[in-house]
Amino acid sequence: MLKFVTFRLLGAIPLLLLLSIVTFAIIQAPPGDYGDYIRAMAVNQGGATFEQAEIQANLYREANGLNDPMLVQYFRWITGILTRFDFGHSFYYNKDVGQVISERLPATIILALVCHLLASLLGIGLGIIAATRQYSWVDTGLGIISFLGMTIPRFLLAIIILYVLVFRMNVSEVGMFFSARFGGAPWSWDKFVNLMTHIWPVIFIATFGGLAYNMRVMRANLLDVLNSQYVETARAKGLPESAVIMKHAVPNALHPLIAYQGVVLPYMLTGEIEVAIVFGLATVGPAIVGSMGVGDVYVTASFMLVLAATLIIGNIISDVLLVALDPRVRLGGGAE
Repeated sequence: MLKFVTFRLLGAIPLLLLLSIVTFAIIQAPPGDYGDYIRAMAVNQGGATFEQAEIQANLYREANGLNDPMLVQYFRWITGILTRFDFGHSFYYNKDVGQVISERLPATIILALVCHLLASLLGIGLGIIAATRQYSWVDTGLGIISFLGMTIPRFLLAIIILYVLVFRMNVSEVGMFFSARFGGAPWSWDKFVNLMTHIWPVIFIATFGGLAYNMRVMRANLLDVLNSQYVETARAKGLPESAVIMKHAVPNALHPLIAYQGVVLPYMLTGEIEVAIVFGLATVGPAIVGSMGVGDVYVTASFMLVLAATLIIGNIISDVLLVALDPRVRLGGGAE
């Protein structure tokens, strides 16, 4: 197992480097940079003429290396990461990119993991219920829920909830994790409840989509397994139906869902990102969109690189879990 994990981690290094090149090139492809944002701010808010603003923008570009070729900028950025774990300087936030990431990424990952845990437990459980009650009203109702969860766009659902909260329920504290009175307060039960009242839309929407997928896949897989010969043999031996389902059928029906764990964390991250953008929460989503809008290239590239790393790590974890679930599964199909 250790050899397998080491091999996968070493193989991830060149993949991450390739992804960093592609990401950096795509981000730099559109015309304009942060110097254009400096010029626009000088004209619109500073009252400068276009010529004066252009001089300020050029001075900023020269001081921060924005006039350098894209290849030079990329190697400066990737060398800083590899040698000093330095992701560069954020032009917009005026601080190290690593600090911007450390401020926003933990909350994003925690939200994504909570959503993933809820979506997995609820989706698998409801999928088992639907499969064991095939064609009943319970199965039909759960099928409608899974259909809605997989077809309704998450950003649309977020906009609807935001509209109801603000314009129908007159909720004013939107776009923050805590109310003002809990901002600097130590952790307590009241502060935790206050946090839940602010982030429940994010958890609900991201969980809803993942739950629907897990339920649909679990139902289909379990129905297929329940018709297998070894399940019929277990029934013929007189085992209780609950034991046949939980001990024999469910573990084998979980294989595709375990493999899906490789992409589920990035999926939950993007689900959280979409909702966080609508609600304006201080997580990764608004930072990515905001940095792209003003040309803060190092923030955008670093966040995208982190998301790519979560995809690779998720795939490694899913492979390890699959091997743990079924010892027959080995790298290359061989047995150890």
